[in-house]
Amino acid sequence: MSDSRPYHHGDLRSTLLAGAERTLRTKGVTALSLRELAREAGVSHAAPGRHFKDKQALLNALALAGYDRLEQTLKAADDPGLPLEPRLTALARAYLRFALDNAELLELMYARKHEPDAYEQMASAIDRTVGSLERVMADAQRRGEIIEADPAHLTLLAGASLHGIASFAAGGMLAPEAALAGIDDLVHTLLHGLKPR
Repeated sequence: MSDSRPYHHGDLRSTLLAGAERTLRTKGVTALSLRELAREAGVSHAAPGRHFKDKQALLNALALAGYDRLEQTLKAADDPGLPLEPRLTALARAYLRFALDNAELLELMYARKHEPDAYEQMASAIDRTVGSLERVMADAQRRGEIIEADPAHLTLLAGASLHGIASFAAGGMLAPEAALAGIDDLVHTLLHGLKPR
């Protein structure tokens, strides 16, 4: 029996990505299938091949879209005119909200199983997100607000603390409301340990 569904779709790439994200949220990454996404979109099973050569290419695109959203989230929360503690608190709260709302997507973004073809795009996306936090740390060092050390290392420590809280909340070990309510204290405690003595 031949597949009589249309090959063309108005904005098939966006439709497939939206469907992939829905599946990721509800069923997990292993349930993602280009064939199933095509069926949901009402196109032939071959149509997604015009946009994604395979499932890994779809996952890469989904991760990159996640980084774009995270970048916009962090940019909207950032106020370079603020002193470090309220600035970092706002960024940390924005990151945590993103992590809580997009736990499965964030896991995919951090998976590091992306194909070599996507390496440059992934590196650029990471620089626009995690790298922006590193630049905040470096700025704070220039102003004497935190200790002199490798900004990448300080960002790793701060990010690990924040992502740990997000993981606890996503895993049910901490209520999301409690995680968000604890951000001020997390940043204050972190910065107290980093201030020059």
